[in-house]
Amino acid sequence: MLKVKQVVYHKELQLFVELSDGRKGYFDVSPYTEKGIFGQLKNIEYLKLVKSNFCGICWPQGHDFSADTIAHRMHEIDASDH
Repeated sequence: MLKVKQVVYHKELQLFVELSDGRKGYFDVSPYTEKGIFGQLKNIEYLKLVKSNFCGICWPQGHDFSADTIAHRMHEIDASDH
């Protein structure tokens, strides 16, 4: 099962994510911010509260993304890029 090893705020509406299979990249939450409760992710201070959980990432108010969604949508980078 794919997991998120690390997640940190990067810039604007992007997060840097490292997955359990070794892939690393940037996950842009902006496409989701117009959908229901995900609008709260526009608040950068709230976005910075992101944490990894068992199988993805989450925020205090219950917003979450699975590791599979992140892997599918992230812009993958080489290890030397970060």
